[in-house]
Amino acid sequence: MKKIKDLDLVALLEDITTSHYETGEQIILYQGQVGTVVMEYDDFVYEVEFSDSYGQTYAMETLKGNQLMLLHSDLVSVA
Repeated sequence: MKKIKDLDLVALLEDITTSHYETGEQIILYQGQVGTVVMEYDDFVYEVEFSDSYGQTYAMETLKGNQLMLLHSDLVSVA
């Protein structure tokens, strides 16, 4: 299994209630919401940025690896 690293695309495995990055209003990030890992901390903890299709950040969350699924766009291995 490939380890999550900086700049990887990930998807949430659960719903998370958080605050909007700019307004501070409460929002929900839903299971399947896609984000980009912007920092890797120790013990499989990651800072993930969530942004819209225009590149506007709407949430930044510190998440554990077990809350995330690594997304792949290229072939990972040949069967």
